[in-house]
Amino acid sequence: MNTQRTASVARKTAETDITLTLNLDGTGMSDIDSGVPFLDHMLTLFASHGRFDLTLRCKGDTEVDDHHSVEDIGIALGDAIARALGDKRGIIRYGSIILPMDEALILAALDLSGRSYLSYDLTIPARKVGTFDTELGKEFFLALTRKAQMTLHLQQLAGRNSHHILEGAFKAFARALRAAVKNDADAADTIPSSKGVL
Repeated sequence: MNTQRTASVARKTAETDITLTLNLDGTGMSDIDSGVPFLDHMLTLFASHGRFDLTLRCKGDTEVDDHHSVEDIGIALGDAIARALGDKRGIIRYGSIILPMDEALILAALDLSGRSYLSYDLTIPARKVGTFDTELGKEFFLALTRKAQMTLHLQQLAGRNSHHILEGAFKAFARALRAAVKNDADAADTIPSSKGVL
């Protein structure tokens, strides 16, 4: 069983400069400056609902648009999740929830399988929430699932308000991930796969 489930990631490209620290066994504390205000809000919710400690700084080319910052933060967070989990010994592995956010209802189900797959079935009415391009929600989760090597299903069961749909997705993802990374008291020294590896 992993006892120190933390990871720090530094990622610098011609488009972004990111530093990120994640503690899977935190208290929900966050200190986030992504350069994208709506994403700051979503990641604060992610940390709080997952009970993860998250520190993030990103300097990106937001004068172009927010795409590079959002995608690269997804990559960095996915990398941190994978590093913090190590060989995934002793974890539950699976997590799921159906989460209400006012009129929105979001299903999140994930498997820390070592295989990356995203099913993103959200119908977001507005093109923007504030200055945030709502299509970037998918780009974030796609980058994250690829780097974390997880399977993630996000499905909208109801919802009309674009902010609520996206907020519900981030909260549901956090809650599902929180369940999946928990230590399994009945199998603390085993990898949760018949293959013996994830």
